[in-house]
Amino acid sequence: MESVSKPFPFTLACLSMFISAAFLLHAAVPHTPSTFGANPFLRSLSALRVSALSFSSSLSIRPLNAQVASNRSHSYLGFDRNIYPGDAAMPILRNTFAFTNYWLSPPPGERTNTWRGKREFLRSRGFGFLVLYRGRESRELKNEAAAKRIGIQDAKDAVDAAKSAGFASGTIIFLDVEEGGRLPASYHAYLGVWSEELTRAGYHPGVYCSGMPVKEEPGVTITAADDIRNDAASRDITIWAYNDSCPPSPGCTFPQDPPPPSSSGIGYAAVWQFAQSPRRKEFTAHCPAKYAPDGNCYSPGDIAHSWFLDVNTATSPDPSGGAK
Repeated sequence: MESVSKPFPFTLACLSMFISAAFLLHAAVPHTPSTFGANPFLRSLSALRVSALSFSSSLSIRPLNAQVASNRSHSYLGFDRNIYPGDAAMPILRNTFAFTNYWLSPPPGERTNTWRGKREFLRSRGFGFLVLYRGRESRELKNEAAAKRIGIQDAKDAVDAAKSAGFASGTIIFLDVEEGGRLPASYHAYLGVWSEELTRAGYHPGVYCSGMPVKEEPGVTITAADDIRNDAASRDITIWAYNDSCPPSPGCTFPQDPPPPSSSGIGYAAVWQFAQSPRRKEFTAHCPAKYAPDGNCYSPGDIAHSWFLDVNTATSPDPSGGAK
């Protein structure tokens, strides 16, 4: 159990109790007047005082930097990519990453889902999960009525896929939202019913979205993360923010002590994607850690550069709670 620092008044109180108990004992024991060195009781009392002082010393307040270090939460590295890298790749990637993504639907731009059926294999290798479902584009949501109808259907499909894969209730399912800045009203209607339907089914809604500011007018910017967070229907949605701009991103790097998601600029983010493949040169030109010559990011164990990926940090080794 971790030791607990006690305030100075508590220490004085404990010392006083020790000494008071000693004098009460002294009063109860008959004795004849003698010198201090010859009286066994006084020698015991002296030892008791020394013990009390040692006790008070052990309760002294720890240095502030030690307290901060003990209270600091640890962050974990994870990766995500649209195409499953293959069973042979996962032990190598596990040397660097605590968690991986897992698609419940075909990723954007893909017709098939290569992650399907891989949950138990990944779980047996010790991976945590970021569970993903592809979100709609704004152009697909013609009006509020259509947005709500599609949102309900997408949520039902995500729940069915999650149950089929073996993800228990309570798992966070992140809706992949690729658009940045302020979202149209129809998209908020879509997110609202998607979140409600997911919650009703026993799962928790999350959103993968941009944490990068978009200029709306002089002196005014907005991020998709803030726009979603500020909408009344979306306040209970867990945010996985992407921001690969350097700074705040450290670039394509794999630190043993990863930065917390709050360093993304989105203080409430549960997960931060800080590196993408391929790199976006307009945002990554000043990254201290370099991407590969082909513009992609590869894990340290991938010497052959077989699996380009995106890099994430989270305060949990299982951000979706999908390993349960």
